[in-house]
Amino acid sequence: MTLMKVLRDMKKPYTVHGFRSAFRDWVSEETAFPGELAEAALAHAVRDKTEAAYRRGSLLEKRRSLMEQWAGFCTA
Repeated sequence: MTLMKVLRDMKKPYTVHGFRSAFRDWVSEETAFPGELAEAALAHAVRDKTEAAYRRGSLLEKRRSLMEQWAGFCTA
């Protein structure tokens, strides 16, 4: 909701979904980060119940590195 408000206040025609989609494409096409890390960064739930039961970490440090690179890409 915050990003949506920022975009609306800036009177930009972009959508939050568009940012999420661009991020996912960038991770897949421009980086060596695994897809599961991108999905974690997007807060997507693990659909496979067995895998979800065993995946208990947050991948926080790896997500931090990913997001730092994304910020660099966005501001370049």
